[in-house]
Amino acid sequence: MSVPRIPRTLEQALDRAWLTEALAQHSNGKAVVAVNTVEVIRTVATKVRFVVELDGGGSEALCLKGLLDVDEQMARGGPVTVLEADFYDKLAPKLSIRRPDCVATVNDRAFAIVIMRDLIAQGARFCTALEPFTAEQAAASLDQLARLHIGRGLLDETAWVRPRVAELAKAAYVPVPMLQEMLTGPRGEGLPPRTRDAELLVNALKTLAESDAARRQYLIHGDSHAGNIYQTGDGPGLIDWQLLQRGGWALDVAYHIAAVLPVEAAEREERNLLRHYLETMRRFGNAVAESDDEAWHAYRASLVYGYYLWAITRRVDPAVINLFVDRLGQAVTRHDSFRLLGY
Repeated sequence: MSVPRIPRTLEQALDRAWLTEALAQHSNGKAVVAVNTVEVIRTVATKVRFVVELDGGGSEALCLKGLLDVDEQMARGGPVTVLEADFYDKLAPKLSIRRPDCVATVNDRAFAIVIMRDLIAQGARFCTALEPFTAEQAAASLDQLARLHIGRGLLDETAWVRPRVAELAKAAYVPVPMLQEMLTGPRGEGLPPRTRDAELLVNALKTLAESDAARRQYLIHGDSHAGNIYQTGDGPGLIDWQLLQRGGWALDVAYHIAAVLPVEAAEREERNLLRHYLETMRRFGNAVAESDDEAWHAYRASLVYGYYLWAITRRVDPAVINLFVDRLGQAVTRHDSFRLLGY
């Protein structure tokens, strides 16, 4: 089957003829006769909520996601859109997690577009990156991460899901001098000099990647902050699968707890939340390989992953960057994560 061309602009993505072709299997070949835009959200990727009206009657509220109206540098992120489309096509139907209902993907292996049912139209509420969770909310979203992690058996058939922490450690997307300048700036304010040391952070990430590769591997989300969670009457769900990867469970759990909770709440609740996650995994019949003490060590060391992700982030609202660098950096400081990794 031929793949419709991938739109590169918002105007192209909302073209009736293109949507008719993209949605052909979902709509039983009905032509799209009208497109009404509801909301456009531009971050790195563009999300557009819209309603299509179909020939012969009927309408549907949808949400389209893709790299639209981006410059050449941002267009280099095409592979992550392919990864997300592959998640919805190949993995999502086999998992028990709560996630958006994908009705179509268009994927030419260089770029991909994902079209989902509009969750907001169905009554869901998207959390914001800056939204502080309660311990109860964090426990509920950890349940969803556990449901993802128990799908680890699928890794045998998904060589395309890669160990991204190892790739991050090797890639040096941000050179150490530039990273040091960034950490010395507003994003690092309030953190001690040792935590703001870019060379220490990079070395710790490399060691974490080595130790994580030796642990039991899981299917992990990779970017589990509050902005990638939505709430429904049935509980939370997970969105944004562009950092989907294989890795140790603690990469997701440590990042999630430290990112969604205010610092004081994380310090107070993290042991209980880790215990909740471990008990949930046991209840699902997929107990983690480590003892509780080993799991606590893995949690503390793995905080470096989320901290590094946000330390190198540039194309996001500075208020979001600064909050996450502070929360995750405070956790790294509190647990002396660098020392646990030998630095």
